[in-house]
Amino acid sequence: MTIALFLRFASISALVSLSLLLVAAPLTGQRPEDLEAASGAALYQASCANCHGVDGRGVEPSLLAFAEEMPDFTDCDFAAREPDGDWVAVAHEGGPIRGFSEMMPAFRGALTVAQLDRVMGYIRTLCTDPNWPAGELNLPRALLAEKAYPEDEWVIEAGVALEGEGSIEGAYVYEQRFGSRSQWEVVIPYGWKEGAGSDWVSAPGDLVLGVKHAAYHDKSVGRILSLGGEVILPTGDETKGLGADGVTAEVFSSFGQTLTGDAFIQAQVGFEVPLYSGGDNETFGRFVFGRTFTSGPWGRSFTPMLELAAKRDLESGAVTKLDWVPQFQFSLNQRQHVLGSLGLLIPATNTDGRGVRLLAYVLLDWFDGGFFEGW
Repeated sequence: MTIALFLRFASISALVSLSLLLVAAPLTGQRPEDLEAASGAALYQASCANCHGVDGRGVEPSLLAFAEEMPDFTDCDFAAREPDGDWVAVAHEGGPIRGFSEMMPAFRGALTVAQLDRVMGYIRTLCTDPNWPAGELNLPRALLAEKAYPEDEWVIEAGVALEGEGSIEGAYVYEQRFGSRSQWEVVIPYGWKEGAGSDWVSAPGDLVLGVKHAAYHDKSVGRILSLGGEVILPTGDETKGLGADGVTAEVFSSFGQTLTGDAFIQAQVGFEVPLYSGGDNETFGRFVFGRTFTSGPWGRSFTPMLELAAKRDLESGAVTKLDWVPQFQFSLNQRQHVLGSLGLLIPATNTDGRGVRLLAYVLLDWFDGGFFEGW
């Protein structure tokens, strides 16, 4: 989460300044009891501008009583990434609620959640470029479906066969945003398979290079749609079952929609086209339904999801392969930028030679800090 920069926006001296403002003259021409009806802009000027500046760009460190550099709320790359709720949690409860320093004080004794929501509504107006998708559209990552939101992440994926011949497959995934809506990624697969005589063989898989672009997003309706493409290079070992015979191209579209009660749906549809002779064209689709729960109003997140995955060769008489993937994503640290997920891939049709697999990943949102931060 980009709260790492957000945390720098205040210190103990900021809380003292806020308290004095609220007691003496919190808003020009208004009494303390009038705060409940104050606008977000007025609350910001009374409680935040001492450190963040009237324009939201931050007061110069030389003018403050602490050395922390103030973030720039007009910088959309910083300000647009996280949902309002994460910012409000830190402002209301203080830094430790997300594994940050106590130098970020709790404002719960000075401003209510409703008032902080109004402050956030005003802060959002300081990013004037509407091209940046809102953090509310950054839905939990499923085990199979590519989500629509562009991300900055490291992900380690793994899959283990629980039936049939032994195999372990996975990938290292690196994703990086560029511009307001786009992302490029590199996927480095790896795998081990049980061979003849119970001997195991290992080899890298086929390298994947991809791009994704959020073609449409609308926070007011909770919807985002992205288009993407990948080139799959034959760097694996086909003789060991860990690679293809040539280059394959993939195009896809990803969709996300928020629902009431912290529920959501996601979907991905696409095609794979081999660029070599002898390969089969394939279409695929993935649908995800999930809901996020938290431990208390500000605690760690837990997201059960159910994913349905389908794929079919584009040839006459081909069979559609359906898989159910129940899964569970959970935050590993207080900052919630390190996440884990566990699930089972359960074949529903065409089960011959296809057994149940245990799937998992560990994810680091590296824009928000290192792996060992925020625990």
